[in-house]
Amino acid sequence: MADATAAIASLGYTGRQGEHMVAVENADDLHHMVVCTLCSCYPWPVLGLPPTWYKSAPYRSRAVKDPRGVLADFGTTLPETTRIRVWDSTAEVRYLVIPQRPAGTAGLSEEELAALVSRDSMIGTRLVEAPAARSVA
Repeated sequence: MADATAAIASLGYTGRQGEHMVAVENADDLHHMVVCTLCSCYPWPVLGLPPTWYKSAPYRSRAVKDPRGVLADFGTTLPETTRIRVWDSTAEVRYLVIPQRPAGTAGLSEEELAALVSRDSMIGTRLVEAPAARSVA
């Protein structure tokens, strides 16, 4: 959390548009979501190609004005008591959401946990689900 750029680089993810990373961590009472309101600044080396919706004007404007509504569009419903913080990526700084660990995953290995995490959960538009919940959905 102290140096996301170095932590990400230690895993082999480096390159243009992947430097100057800031990690923000979801918690029970706080959910983070990333947007680039000016264009589509996005950490390509870390997350791969940006989804079309990330670059769309509706997402870019609504994420700031109505983040709870945007999350609902993705099927993500948070308790009303959960605060939502929207981070605006720029050409200088890009953000990465560290998803909250789902209940029931205490015995999972690092690889098993990594398999639960998606690009959308690292943007903050989706939650990470426990394996049992994923197989039912």
